Amino acid sequence: MTQTDLSAAAVASPADFQPHVEFRDVRKTYDGETLVVKNLNLDISRGEFLTLLGPSGSGKTTSLMMLAGFEVPTSGDIRLAGRSIAGLPPHKRDIGMVFQNYALFPHMTVAENLAFPLSVRKRPRAETEERVARALRMVHLEKFGARRPAELSGGQQQRVALARALVFDPQLVLMDEPLGALDKQLREHMQLEIKHIHQSLGVTVVYVTHDQTEALTMSDRIAVFNHGMIQQIDLPDRLYQQPCNSFVANFIGENNRLTGVVRDISGGMCRVELPTGESVLATAVSVDRAGQPTTLSIRPERILLDRGASDDSGNGRENRLGARVLERIYLGDHLRLRLAVADNDDFMVKVPFADDAQTFQAGHDVSVRWAVEDCRALDPV
Repeated sequence: MTQTDLSAAAVASPADFQPHVEFRDVRKTYDGETLVVKNLNLDISRGEFLTLLGPSGSGKTTSLMMLAGFEVPTSGDIRLAGRSIAGLPPHKRDIGMVFQNYALFPHMTVAENLAFPLSVRKRPRAETEERVARALRMVHLEKFGARRPAELSGGQQQRVALARALVFDPQLVLMDEPLGALDKQLREHMQLEIKHIHQSLGVTVVYVTHDQTEALTMSDRIAVFNHGMIQQIDLPDRLYQQPCNSFVANFIGENNRLTGVVRDISGGMCRVELPTGESVLATAVSVDRAGQPTTLSIRPERILLDRGASDDSGNGRENRLGARVLERIYLGDHLRLRLAVADNDDFMVKVPFADDAQTFQAGHDVSVRWAVEDCRALDPV
């Protein structure tokens, strides 16, 4: 299945589904030659929290900016609530926006910042005051209305920016890496806070980030971008546990890779020969015939570790390979062991921290094993 076909299949919906946001064959180029976004087809349901995830230059932010109205598609159409918004300027799209740099007015108080979107829409004064008070309560800043942005911490400023995007009850909220400027602890706290606000309000959110943990924590669905295309769009757990190709497997979470050649394939499984001559069984995902090169994907937490090397492999539903411990890394609640397995000297295993974990030391020969269902044969890297 091609990446274009994959994108179309991944967003397929029931016949009675009415998407809130629709991208239809959207393309974007800045120089007339290189496509930053390639034939994007995407449906977003009402009330959904969808994250656009990918590395820099993958097309995720450009897609968000086209939805916001700050960029114009080269071709294709974008629809909101059933109507095309291609010709609408940003301020007429009924969209709230949260930026990484907050974009608060420094000369205004917090309350005045929140009131600004309402004054632009000519809301009555009494309604404006009530909405501002409600928005401040929502982000737990009731006592900060008279302060100016410079008097607030980074986390407080981000709360104000979020409240301002929501104060006029937009039908859609867009967030462009809004937590990127915060430290780790505050960023994790704000992830949960934004998630809880979304759950309480039920507003549609499109969120852009390159932080995979952030995406997994907050999203209803995640669309993984690379080279201007959606590689996979899915629920967070399915995206992590069932990546459709090597890019997704390597970009989402930690991933162990082993290279090999498919020797036979049957019933959704395949036998893969490694460069060392050993064989393992895997779920056939991106392979369909013998002789194909493949990259095997196995998550570190799916691997079990036994003392002593073993040359036993591919028996029943379990794979087993000999390995050598190269390095141990203490992380409090667990150990990370770096192993040499087949042709990979960076094969990582997570071991729960217990008394017997001390027995796995650098230089020890061990064996690793995992179930066939946890090993995916993907496209070669």
